[in-house]
Amino acid sequence: MRVVLSNSSGVPLYQQIKEQIGAAILSGELAENSALPSVRALARDLRISIITTNRAYTELAAEGFIATVPGKGAYVLPLDSALVREQLLRQVEDGMQTALDAARRAGLDREELIQILDGLMRAEHEHA
Repeated sequence: MRVVLSNSSGVPLYQQIKEQIGAAILSGELAENSALPSVRALARDLRISIITTNRAYTELAAEGFIATVPGKGAYVLPLDSALVREQLLRQVEDGMQTALDAARRAGLDREELIQILDGLMRAEHEHA
């Protein structure tokens, strides 16, 4: 797993770390029980404050993604199905909002959007 930070994105560094690790867990890139880098090691690698990486890990733990074991480090927890569903629903909503914005700029109406969605779903079903 690789974390890439941007100082110009306007998103706090701890939030960028949290989002990237959370996405890696949801995608399966980081499997259940995988060890994460220590707070100190990640801070050193990213050249940022230990406080920043600690905040990211604390929030990931609060959201049920990881557990920190004193003296042992941080590990990926088994994903709770309700948590996974909520995160995936958020991703779907974000993607649909992006599509809706583009459709509005293109002048598409509701029926045209539904036709596009139906076509995409049919194509995916045929390839499954």
